[in-house]
Amino acid sequence: MSPWERTRVAADRTHHTLEGAPLYPVRFLEVLSFHAPGLAAAKDGTGAFHIDVLGRAAYARRFTRTFGFYEELATVVDGSGAFHIRPDGSELSPERYAWCGNFQDGRCTVRERDGHYFHVGREGHPAYPERYAYAGDFRDGLAVVQDASGLHLHIHKDGQPLNGRRFLDLDVFHKGHARARDERGWHHVDSTGEPLYARRFVTVEPFYNGQARVESEDGSLLVIDESGETVRELRPPRRSELQALSGDMVGFWRTQALCAAAELRIIEALPATTARVAELRALAPDRCERLLRALGELGLVTHEGDIWRATPRGALLHREHPLQMADAALHWGRDCYPLWEALPEALRAHGTWEPPRFFEALSKDSQHVASYHRAMASYARHDYARIAKALHDVTHGTVLDAGGGSGVLLGNLLRERPGLHGLLLERPEVARSLEVPAELAGRMKVIAGDFFEPWGTQADTIILARILHDWSDAEAVRILQRARESLDPDGRLHVIELVRDQEDLGGSLLDLHMLVTTGGTERTEADFRPLIEKAGLRLVERRSLSAVSQILVAGIP
Repeated sequence: MSPWERTRVAADRTHHTLEGAPLYPVRFLEVLSFHAPGLAAAKDGTGAFHIDVLGRAAYARRFTRTFGFYEELATVVDGSGAFHIRPDGSELSPERYAWCGNFQDGRCTVRERDGHYFHVGREGHPAYPERYAYAGDFRDGLAVVQDASGLHLHIHKDGQPLNGRRFLDLDVFHKGHARARDERGWHHVDSTGEPLYARRFVTVEPFYNGQARVESEDGSLLVIDESGETVRELRPPRRSELQALSGDMVGFWRTQALCAAAELRIIEALPATTARVAELRALAPDRCERLLRALGELGLVTHEGDIWRATPRGALLHREHPLQMADAALHWGRDCYPLWEALPEALRAHGTWEPPRFFEALSKDSQHVASYHRAMASYARHDYARIAKALHDVTHGTVLDAGGGSGVLLGNLLRERPGLHGLLLERPEVARSLEVPAELAGRMKVIAGDFFEPWGTQADTIILARILHDWSDAEAVRILQRARESLDPDGRLHVIELVRDQEDLGGSLLDLHMLVTTGGTERTEADFRPLIEKAGLRLVERRSLSAVSQILVAGIP
């Protein structure tokens, strides 16, 4: 073992020690540990640099910050940015970055000034052309990266994906298995991305000799084997199954408390005392405080002394918030809530239940129509903020957004792509209320129509965003047929939906919601294929838009 490998950083971090004695007489403002080839990062009044075991500078140059050597390359920072140097202080590459990591497995993560991450090789060149929202270190030839949608995947050193799976969170492989999180929770996967077992947990540790420590949603700590079976209970559940089930049973408490807060415009009255809120909203003071305390339990408000204030989450119920959710609270608590009472009858094989004509009923009340579309616009602003990146091939011609609500998705796309023209097809009662934004005048047009009747227009690109899940299979086919009629021969149809995974239970409650509110359903890719084909189209590609939405791209055969 070389002498530098036995050194330690002194408690005051001004020098190094060897077997408890100072390694050299000089003192620095700060030092870090030694790394191969026997150099340590140090800083004094002249700047940051690297020193050898005698406390001598390894080169004359000075930097703002220096870090340890890894694979004999170190990250340094000066006024021009972050980059790597060799032990003699020479630069690995003239490139400058906003941030650099450490070399590991022949690759290093760097972040460009625009915020994108990627890896460079030992020559300092990009290892692949792709850019990511985040990129981790390589281990055993694989690294975890996060794409623009927020999902994570494993890549090889050349940037190629290990498999086709994407996860909400992901870790590098440890002894052949990786920790992964999907909509249901944490678990372990193999190199194909397949789960080792069906269970999901709040947290999981890597496997150690065939066993891993995990925490369940009930608060219990367990040791499981590679098949997901419990080997030992380390801590009993902190919440019983009865308590968990009871909590699910009273979920409507939250829905109705939020609906009441939205209807009474409680958040708009804050900050204020209970008495002032009660006065502004004509409420009984004692009952007003009970609602405020309930909103506090939900994390929407907090109080300092006598003053109640909205939290960042609670601010979303303010109608002037860019992503206001007040109308959504009214939609779920007022428009949809009663429809769930019909669920038992809707499930019976020989019942009298028929799907409600949700949109027809909604159209009879202009205020409800406006509120519904304000609610959907907030979701659209959130979910479709990066739609242009997902529709990277939509660069010219005319785009038709069928059922595009208030036009948030189409507007975002047109602003990002100046060469596009857009058509927004909506029901007459919606189309009458829409105005084209001034900056899109001449490039965007609103047309009134019916999904099931000819659309009377042609487009290079057609978008159906969260439309088909509102309808039965037969109705979905009719909509797709109308889309085919309006699609140019070389055009593309983009169907944006939550595409369920047959092996995953995610989206199942939403599927029941579609049943009782519109008679629609959430579908798997296998469900979509025959519908698309019956309409005279062919599925050509599937893309990820977000953790809950996929894009199915179809064309005319």
